[in-house]
Amino acid sequence: MPRPYVLLSVATSIDSHIDDTSPERLLLSNAADFDRVDQVRAECDAILIGAGTIRADNPRLLVNSEARRAARVAAGKPEYPLKVTVTSSGDLDPAAKFWHHGGQKIAYTTDTGVEKLRDRLAGLAEVVALGPDVDFGGLLDDLGNRGVEKLMVEGGTSIHTAFLSQGLADELHLAIAPLIVGQIDAPSFLNPAKYPGGPTRRMRLAEVIPVGDVAVLRYLPKQESTPNSSTA
Repeated sequence: MPRPYVLLSVATSIDSHIDDTSPERLLLSNAADFDRVDQVRAECDAILIGAGTIRADNPRLLVNSEARRAARVAAGKPEYPLKVTVTSSGDLDPAAKFWHHGGQKIAYTTDTGVEKLRDRLAGLAEVVALGPDVDFGGLLDDLGNRGVEKLMVEGGTSIHTAFLSQGLADELHLAIAPLIVGQIDAPSFLNPAKYPGGPTRRMRLAEVIPVGDVAVLRYLPKQESTPNSSTA
């Protein structure tokens, strides 16, 4: 079976941070952009976040619109997309909201973390070992075999870094909020890594979508663009 189409979704400040250093989550998107994300979730077969995002934000990760959930059911799909997470250690809290809302869940882990996680998540999620390390290509193969055609990846930093650095992302929705965090220890969108093509490779910009005071840039990472030339 083919691998899913992978769509990365992230909201950042102007200085590329996805949060600040305060205990409360920094809301970068506005109400209209949260609704846009809800629509994208409803169009996907599965949604993935990393273990760090579950620990930090404790999200439910749902399609919130009743009408969109009803449309999924009318189209013969589950009410909610499959919810997916990834952890190397298997150190996840079974009391997290992620496990107790929505439909089916899968937790991918390593050979080391699998037994611990199966004990913790018994009755809450299917646990799948990917080998001695987290193999994101293997994860996509497994999701493809389960019939997942479109996967939405919502972070966090290490997850986005893995998908982009390994050339596994087909589309990137980068929502830029009109905020400057300005804190050196605040989490960023990406970690340093070796990315395909290096720093001179330009992704193709497919669309720029204004959503209130947020600008959503839709990039196609596997496609290259050529900057427009100009004469001074």
